Amino acid sequence: MRRSANARIFQLRLLRILAIAALFFCSFAAFSDDSVPALLTNAADVLSLPEGLARKSIPVQIRGVVTAAEPGWNGQFFVQDETSGVFVENRSDRYPKPGDVVEVTGSTWPGSFAPIIAKPKWKALGAGPLPRAKSVSLDQLMTGLEDGQRVRISGIVRSVTVLTTALDIEVASGGNRMHVFRHRTANDLDPQKLVGARVHVSGTVAASFNAALRHLMYVVMFVPQSEDFVVEQLEGSDPFSRPVIPLSGIAEYRRDIIPGQRVHVKGMVTFLRRGQDLFLQDGARGLHVQTHQTNDLAVGDVVDAVGFPDLDHFLPVLDDALYRKTSEKIPPLETKAISTTNIPPGTNPNWLITNHATIVSMPGKLLERTVRSMFTSTNTPPILVISLLLQTEDLGFTAQAQFPGGDPGAEKLTAIPIGSIVRTTGVCVTQSAEDKQLHALQILLADANGVAIVQKPSWFTATRLLFGLVILFVVLVVAVSWSVTVSKKNAVLKESIHAREKAQLELQEAHDQLEERVKERTAQLKFQITARKESELQFKATLRERTRLAQELHDTVEQTLTGIALQLDTTSKLFQAKPDGASHHLAVARNLVSQSQVDVRRSVWDLRSRALEEFDLPGALSTSGKMLVDGTNIDLEVSARGRVRPLSETVEENLLRIAQESLTNVIKHSGATTVKIELDYGPQNVLLQVSDNGHGFEQEKIVGPGEGHFGLLGISERAKRLGAELSITSEPGRGTIVRVRVPIEQDAPVPDFTAPEETVV
Repeated sequence: MRRSANARIFQLRLLRILAIAALFFCSFAAFSDDSVPALLTNAADVLSLPEGLARKSIPVQIRGVVTAAEPGWNGQFFVQDETSGVFVENRSDRYPKPGDVVEVTGSTWPGSFAPIIAKPKWKALGAGPLPRAKSVSLDQLMTGLEDGQRVRISGIVRSVTVLTTALDIEVASGGNRMHVFRHRTANDLDPQKLVGARVHVSGTVAASFNAALRHLMYVVMFVPQSEDFVVEQLEGSDPFSRPVIPLSGIAEYRRDIIPGQRVHVKGMVTFLRRGQDLFLQDGARGLHVQTHQTNDLAVGDVVDAVGFPDLDHFLPVLDDALYRKTSEKIPPLETKAISTTNIPPGTNPNWLITNHATIVSMPGKLLERTVRSMFTSTNTPPILVISLLLQTEDLGFTAQAQFPGGDPGAEKLTAIPIGSIVRTTGVCVTQSAEDKQLHALQILLADANGVAIVQKPSWFTATRLLFGLVILFVVLVVAVSWSVTVSKKNAVLKESIHAREKAQLELQEAHDQLEERVKERTAQLKFQITARKESELQFKATLRERTRLAQELHDTVEQTLTGIALQLDTTSKLFQAKPDGASHHLAVARNLVSQSQVDVRRSVWDLRSRALEEFDLPGALSTSGKMLVDGTNIDLEVSARGRVRPLSETVEENLLRIAQESLTNVIKHSGATTVKIELDYGPQNVLLQVSDNGHGFEQEKIVGPGEGHFGLLGISERAKRLGAELSITSEPGRGTIVRVRVPIEQDAPVPDFTAPEETVV
C-alpha cells in the first residue's frame, strides 16, 4: 500500500510539472516577443497570453457555444470554441443559456487565475449541441490546466448536499475529490441513494482561487444538463443492512473488499464534535469517524455507522459517514492506564500508536494552558477550546476539551494551577508518518471530569523563588539608589545655599546701582518730556492758525474771486451788445473786490464776518448766495424752518462758509439751474442742507487737494470742528445734496413744533 501511495504521489507531481512546462512553452512560443496582436479570434490564444500582455486589453472576437451560465453569476458565463473554453466577465442581468451559439467581442484581462474576456458584447446566433467533453482524471483537473473547459470524469459519489435549486455532489477518484453542481429535476433519485454510486459526469470546470496571490485552491464542475450526469452503478443494498465488521478490521486484509463501497461498523461514542467527527470504541479498539451529521447524540450512546474506509496520517478513518443511534447496550469500556514507567523492557515507545482512538488515562505535569474561542458558524455562539500542555517523563502531549459558552467545566480546567500533577482520561489520538514513529499525541477530553488533580504544585516553587530573589534585588537596588541620591542632594543643597548667598550680595549691589541710575534717568526724562510738550504745543498752535487762515482764504477770497471771474466773463460777453448791462456787472465785480479786501482783513485779524454782523444766518446766506449766482442762470432759493435764533459765533461762521463753498462748487462744476439752501432750527440741533439739480458725480471719483480742489476737504474739516454729522449724497444725473447736522445746547424753551414756522428768503 505504501508503494502504491508513493507511486500515485510521484505520478501526480510529474503530471503537474509536465502541464506547467507545456503551458510555459506554449506561452513563450506564441508571445516570445513583446508584440501585441491586433485581434484574437479563438479562446486558446486568449488563454495563452501572459499576464502582462493580457493586461493590455487586446481586442477579442470569438464564436462558440455557451457551456455554463448560472443564475447567481450576475450574467457571467463560459464559452468554448473548437480550440478551448474561456470565461466571459459579463456584468449584466442579460445572459445566454448553455447551448446557445454566441459571438463575443471584448478585450483581454488577466483575471484572478487565468486570462478572461472583459467588457464583452455578445449576440446569440442560435442553438447548438454542447462541445464534446474531454475525458480527464481528477489528478489532471487539480492542476488547474482545464479551467473553463468541458471535461468528463468518473468517480464515486462520497456525499450529496441539497441546495435550493441544485445538488452539491462530492465525487472522489484516485485520492482526490471535487464538488459537482447539478440542477435539481423532478425525476431525481433520493439524493442519499446516490452516495456510493459510480458515476460519469460531464461539465465545465471552474477554478476557485486566491485572487491576491493568483493561486489555485480547488476546482469545481458545473453540469448544465441532466443527461451529463450518468449513474453507472448504484451502491445496491442498504449499507446499514450489511454485516457489521469490527472497528479493528477497517484497515485489515479482507477478501470481500469492494473498492469504493461503504462498510458497516458499530460501537460506543467516546468523543463527539457535532457536525465534524466522533470516536467509536468496541472493546479494545477504537475508530475515528468523520461525519457532517448533527443529529442528537451524546457520549456513551451506541450507534451504527456506515462510511468509506480511508487513511489519515497513515491511520484508519471512516470518512463521509452516516450514523444511527441504537438502543443496544454494550459492556462498559475499559480505560487503559498508560505511563512511560510501565513500558515493557525492549519495547519501542511507539507502541502508544496501538491505543489510537481508544480511551486511555495518562498522568502528566501541567506546563502551560491556552484558551481560545472557535466559531463554527455565524448563527451559533462561540465554542471555548481549552488546551493543556502536559509532560510525563520524557514524553510531551496535549489534552484538549471543548465547551459551549457559559459551561462551568471551562472554569474548572482554567482553575488548575500550572505545575500541578494531573491525570487525564480521554480518547487517545496519535499521529505517525511513513517511518512508523509517533509524531504527536493528544488526549481528547469529553468533559472537565477527564482531568483530575493528583498533586498540586508546592508553594515554594522555582518561579516563586526567582520572584523573591528579584524582589530582594529590587529592594537592595532601591535602597542603594536612595542613599546615593540623598548624598548627592545634600552636596547639591550645600552648593546651592552658598551660591544663593553670593548671588544675594551681588543682587544687593546691583540694586543700589540701579536705584542711582533710575534717579538720574528720571530727571533726564522729566526735562525731555517738558521740552517735548512745549514743542508740541507750539507746533499745534502754529498748525491751527495756519489751517484757520487757509480755510478763511479759501472760503472768502477764493469764493469772491470766483464771483469776480463770473462777473468779468459776463461783462466781456455783454460789452458789445449791451454796454449798460456790462457796466452793471463791472460795478458788481468792483463791489466783490472791495468785499474780498474786507474778508482778507477780517480773516487775518480773526474778526466776525461782515455778512453775519449785518444779517442773521439765513439773511447772510441769502445775501452772499445772490452775489455768487448773479450773472448765472441758476435760480437760488434760501429757506429757514423752526425757531430762527442766534447761534454761537463759531457755528454761524462755519455754517456760512460751508454753504458758500457748496454753492461755489455748484456754480463751478454741476451745471445746475436750481439750488436750494435750507436751514432747520431744531431744539437740539441745526440742519443745513444745500441741494441742486446738476449733473452729480460718482462719489468714488471725487478729486481731492492733489488736483487743486480744496472745497470738499474744507467742508469736512469745518464739520469736524463743529462736531457735526456730514453727509454728501450724489449720483450721476440726479444732482448733489450736502447735509450738515450741528448739535447745539438748548439755551431757551423749545416752542411747539407741531406746525413749525417756515421762512423763505
